[in-house]
Amino acid sequence: MILPRIARAIEENPFYVLGVRPECTRQEFEREGQKLLSMLALDLAEVRTYNTPLGERTRTTELVRRSMAELREPSRRLLHEILAALPQSEIHTSQPTRPELDDRWVNAPALFGYGRFREGRQ
Repeated sequence: MILPRIARAIEENPFYVLGVRPECTRQEFEREGQKLLSMLALDLAEVRTYNTPLGERTRTTELVRRSMAELREPSRRLLHEILAALPQSEIHTSQPTRPELDDRWVNAPALFGYGRFREGRQ
């Protein structure tokens, strides 16, 4: 299960928002950010959305500006680089949010011996 804060950090990762790789230089992400801001100002359809491991999201001028600011700060950039480097297989999106709906837990009591006690009471 992905926690809401983690999901948001992945969805709003500056590297996804700006469409640049984690290895990019400051000059590269600044150039791409300025290009995106110009294209958004012209309301071009091809830049209104961007892809993330959690699906397609809406790109806004505020999000682009915030992403550029995040990447300018070295310690913040490092965090975003780590999240952007996660393999797609490590990010699970279809897990239930409530444990009782997660069928992996069905056999857990029996694995710890609780099934025997329950049967004895019935």
